[in-house]
This record gives sequence, C-alpha cells and structure tokens, in this order.
Amino acid sequence: MAESQIEWTDATWNPVAGCSVMSSGCTNCYAMQMARRLEAMQVEKYKGLTRLSAQRAVWNGKVRQDWNSLSIPLSWRRPRKIFVNSMSDLFHESVQTDFIKAVWDVMARTPHHRYQILTKRPERMAEVVPGIVQEPLENVWLGTSIECAEVAHRLEHLRHIPAAIRFISFEPLIAPVGQLDLSNIHWAIVGGESGRNARPIREDWIDEIHDLCRIHGTAFFFKQWGTWGKDNKKRSKKANGREYRGKTWDEMPTSAPVGVL
Repeated sequence: MAESQIEWTDATWNPVAGCSVMSSGCTNCYAMQMARRLEAMQVEKYKGLTRLSAQRAVWNGKVRQDWNSLSIPLSWRRPRKIFVNSMSDLFHESVQTDFIKAVWDVMARTPHHRYQILTKRPERMAEVVPGIVQEPLENVWLGTSIECAEVAHRLEHLRHIPAAIRFISFEPLIAPVGQLDLSNIHWAIVGGESGRNARPIREDWIDEIHDLCRIHGTAFFFKQWGTWGKDNKKRSKKANGREYRGKTWDEMPTSAPVGVL
C-alpha cells in the first residue's frame, strides 16, 4: 500500500497486479507504463506483465494475485480512503473468486477504512459480489469506468449491485457519454487524460455529466483537465488545473441505504 496523489483517495492497495486492455479508455493507461518501470526496478510482483507495442508498454493479459499483500490494511490504524487495485482490476476474469472473497474479508475486518473498488468489468462484479457476502459492507464503495457512450452499458450492471455507495469514473473522458440515468448512482468522478499521447476533453462533455448529477442528486467530483485545457490547448496537467465553471469541485457521496435497486 502507498499514499496516493489521486485527488479522490488517500492511499492505494494492490493485491492484484496485471490486466488486459478492455476498451478505448485503456489505451494510455498509466498502470501499464508504471508496471514496466517497476519491472525494470526488479520488483518481482510486476515481472512479465506487459509487452512492448510500438515502443509502449501494453498489458499482456497476465495477472498476479499477491496473497502476501492482503494483510497490509490491517496495519493502518488511521482511517483512510483506499483505492483498491490502482494497478489492476479486481474483477479481471483471471482473478479467482476465492481471492476476491479474501479481499472482502480484509475489508470487513477494517471498518475504519473506506474502500473504493473501480472496475471495467461490472458484469463480473454483479455475478461475484452477491455470492461472497451475505450483506454489503458499509465501508465498501463499488464503481465502474465509463469513458464514452460505447461503454455506457456498464452503468446498468453497476446499478443493481448491492453497495453502500455506487460510483462512476468518467476518466479519461474521451467522448460524450450521452443522457445517462444516474438515479441510485451516488458519485461521479470526471477527468481528462494526461500524458504525451493524451486525447482532448471538451467542456460540453463535462457539462452534460455535471447537469445529470444535479438532476439525480449525484455528488460531482472534477479531478482534472489533464493535458488538454478547456481552451483546447495542450499544457502540463498542473498548468491546466482542476477548476471547472470557476471553482474546484470536490463533492463526496454520503452513505445511502444498502440494497439491490
């Protein structure tokens, strides 16, 4: 586990390493490049998880379950918001159900933390979660990524999963997402892409999501413009900043009744 610079969390916990490219939002995934660097630093956990394609690191589909890392949150006494698997996807098809259950057991033993689990595979999340827990944990937030309208169907899988908090990460936002029904979705994170090959974000795409959040009572968190500013010019992520409509949006969800909707 490590302290995190991600604006909406405090720390990361990676019991799984490695992944597969799922959709267009994965093209410039920072975790692929990070895994390559960690392998070069002789970190065994990340050895052999990527391949080179046009001089860029790309996931090769190999996934590694790190049983030794499961105990890490137990040693953290100060409450934290913990992003689970920033370097993978807990619901990747190669992650065993027994391992997912072991992760849930740790989260159940540490109710002082809030765990944020984000997946691009909410259909598997919907299959697995009801079978491994009798009742949803109040400290576990479940989310999915939607980077464009082509993957908006992920929302319907998420909507029916029992969870204290359901959230969507619209990051990297690379195209409009359309008129989504955000009812019973408690939190939306929006952000542009960063890095040399980043794709532009447009303010009207953000407007669409912001307005949907206001309609449905969904907390709105604007993470960043990324490499492209609202004037459609390339700068550093820091230079483009986090202001949207003249302010910083750091809204967080409040607990909701747990159940299937």
